[in-house]
Amino acid sequence: MSDTGLIEDQQPIQADVQDSNKTSTTKFTDVADALGHGNGLDHYGNRLKARMPVDRYASDYNMNHPKRGLALIFNHEHFEIPQLKSRAGTNVDCENLASTLKHLDFDVRVYKDMKLRDMQKEVEKVAKMDHSDNDCILITILSHGELGYLYAKDCQYKLDIIWSYFTANHCPTLAGKPKLFFIQACQGDQLDAGVTLSDRTETDSAGSMSYKIPAHADFLIAYSTIPGFYSWRNTQKGSWFMQSLCQELNQHGKKYDILTLLTFVAQRVAYDFESNTPDIPMMHQQKQIPCVTTMLTRLLRFTDK
Repeated sequence: MSDTGLIEDQQPIQADVQDSNKTSTTKFTDVADALGHGNGLDHYGNRLKARMPVDRYASDYNMNHPKRGLALIFNHEHFEIPQLKSRAGTNVDCENLASTLKHLDFDVRVYKDMKLRDMQKEVEKVAKMDHSDNDCILITILSHGELGYLYAKDCQYKLDIIWSYFTANHCPTLAGKPKLFFIQACQGDQLDAGVTLSDRTETDSAGSMSYKIPAHADFLIAYSTIPGFYSWRNTQKGSWFMQSLCQELNQHGKKYDILTLLTFVAQRVAYDFESNTPDIPMMHQQKQIPCVTTMLTRLLRFTDK
């Protein structure tokens, strides 16, 4: 559909290995490709431990806890930063997403035009909660952005300021559980004019009692666009990405796993939308593709509660 009203929004591990050409035993070690390493201890010097939410080799995340979990939506419309325009259409995104997530049994909390310090306080408070009865957590940020940065009401920040509160070592009751982030924001000022394809018709578990996981496992971050590029938003209908995400979750949210769903979200954004700004030729007939970074270790399905 063409769109009007658009805006760009360790200690090394040793192993004994016998060399077939030598009589002596050679020591090999696992080493990091960087200086320094973490020691796997908490602030009190104790080994970090968390309750195992699912069998070690289970193919799916355990989505049978009493509650689905919290969904935080940080909706930014107006800014104190002079060069940032108000984001008309973001409230449509927010309302549609809140409705969609409630349908998936999330406990939705919406925050409007928060300063970074207030965002951090809220995120820190949520990270300190007991999530033992929850399947997962979901956080959405609707805002302006540029390469490597997002904007709060008062300043720019890096996304890791938010998601780092939920790593397994900082939020043990979410360890081994999905931590989902959806980001509607520009990641730069490049434009994607797309490529026209011609229509050619010729032949053409048996798990152990305990196991260790990386602190940064089980995250998924879905961006509305790829690094360096604009993200488009319709002032009446909302952003292309949020429109597509809500449509896909509403229609198939309890049928497919999350990565399949996001593949179809990308398909909707890629094929169903094109900017319609004939008065600004450079911005006219532009395209967009979402981008997903995943550290998930299992399939995630929003099964019925």
